Amino acid sequence: MIPMISPEVQRIALLVALGLTGYLMILAWNEDYMQSQPTAERAIAPELEGGALSGSAPAVDPASDIPDASFIGTPDPTADPAAAPVGNASAADRLIRVVTPSQEVWIDRRGGDIRRVHLPRYPVNLDQPDLPFELLDVGNGRLYMAQSGLIGPDGLDSGTERPLYRAVRTQYEVGDGETLAVELEAEAGDVKVSKTFVFQGGDYLVDMIYRVENRGTAPFQASLFGQIKRDAKEPPGQETFSLGPQPYLGAALTTTDSRYEKIDFEDLDEGDFRGQVEGGWIAFLQHYFLSAWIANEGEANSYYGRKRADGTYIVGYTGPLATVAPGGEGEWRSRFYAGPKDQKRLEQIADNLNLTVDYGFLWWLAVPLFALLDWLHGLVGNWGVAIILLTVLVKLVLYPLSSASYKSMANMRRVAPQMKRLQERYADDRQKLSQEMMGLYKKEGVNPLGGCLPMLLPMPIFIALYWVLFESVELRQAPFMLWIDDLAAMDPFFILPLLMGATMYVQQLLSPTMGDPMQARIMKLMPIMFTVLFLFFPAGLVLYWLVNSALSVAQQWYVMKKAEAAATPARS
Repeated sequence: MIPMISPEVQRIALLVALGLTGYLMILAWNEDYMQSQPTAERAIAPELEGGALSGSAPAVDPASDIPDASFIGTPDPTADPAAAPVGNASAADRLIRVVTPSQEVWIDRRGGDIRRVHLPRYPVNLDQPDLPFELLDVGNGRLYMAQSGLIGPDGLDSGTERPLYRAVRTQYEVGDGETLAVELEAEAGDVKVSKTFVFQGGDYLVDMIYRVENRGTAPFQASLFGQIKRDAKEPPGQETFSLGPQPYLGAALTTTDSRYEKIDFEDLDEGDFRGQVEGGWIAFLQHYFLSAWIANEGEANSYYGRKRADGTYIVGYTGPLATVAPGGEGEWRSRFYAGPKDQKRLEQIADNLNLTVDYGFLWWLAVPLFALLDWLHGLVGNWGVAIILLTVLVKLVLYPLSSASYKSMANMRRVAPQMKRLQERYADDRQKLSQEMMGLYKKEGVNPLGGCLPMLLPMPIFIALYWVLFESVELRQAPFMLWIDDLAAMDPFFILPLLMGATMYVQQLLSPTMGDPMQARIMKLMPIMFTVLFLFFPAGLVLYWLVNSALSVAQQWYVMKKAEAAATPARS
């Protein structure tokens, strides 16, 4: 005879089976739809005809590519420019490849533009450790490049022509701590021009220097420009689904009125941007990485942003017009950064450039949180352990306020039986029930709102830490332990969110039941809602909330037991 199973056991078994089925379905959905992998196959070299003027036959409106004289206010915009050395070169000869420990850079001898930048120290993902992250590229369905040149009355760069430079080699390599100068040369009439890129092995900042030797009898006038041209596509491998805030994709600069001002694609769709800044920088930002032109301090520069006729976008700057006397030599300088949002390094490069690590409106809280987290990481060498220690320190700081709130919750639980009797007695008279409840609170010295504080106190820290984990490239692909190999990505097996939901459920059991039945039902759903939401959050953030919830459960149990024990003699 088969023993009968009680309905309660059947109900529990059914819930467990449904929960397991849902868990397996989420795992399968995550595997099929959310793990976007970039294409492992890339073109060997960037395209040459895409995204830039190639000389005699531009494919798009040439005036929309190189800034004209109006951007620098030249004294004689009708003056004939020096004839640029156009020439011809095959695709294989035009590209110069520079390899450093931190960058792989492809430079086009046509104009000296940077057409591709790879970052070997930042793999695309953990499954492809030998595939470097691709920041700039022309080709593979993308257009993202850096341009620079000399414009003005005698500048070699114009809307219809770009100079074709000569180079000694097409391949360069430099080691850590070494310096490499890649020099390009060209002549235009009586003017000799050299364009030099100076690489520091291990760094992401490149110095760009123009030198002009004026062998003629007339003055040479030109202005330096540096600009970044980009399409509006999401970076490769980042077209993933997320319920949380999305990283900013667009331009930014520092201005006289604002240390950090964003210019997104929609802004440029509505019209051009113009601004005057002494020194300054302008950048294109994306998740964890950026490219930026950094102008010389003390110079009055004109910054601009615009949408081109082909639908791509340009942001950049032009420096002041400079003159090289006959028989003299002149020099123009700029710097170009293409790499991670390393806020320490960015702060060294230029004022306010570190603000491109955008922590949102709670930056004033996020900045010290990251500093503390970074210090803890220096002690323990593991970002996950550092997050745990940070959580413990935050709980210690908030302990006095949390304890007062838990005492209030203990008092609420103590008067819960009297509350229930009042609800039964005045079930049909809401006004009378409210009056009696307030009288009970006053008699017993209970604050009904005091128990809300433990939930509200960690929220600003939680939001600030979210942006710290979301924006800080230091945590990108940072392992913790066991199955957590990337604290900036969501838990692949959703174990941390499920554990977090369990701790929230235990914490709810310790809390007094809300007087309003509707509120009570909503509170019962909170652990489930938070668990579903946290499934898609970075594992580091879930780890913080899990540890915070576990510590809250321990503190709440201890404080409430202590408060109830202290209240027992008073009642007797």
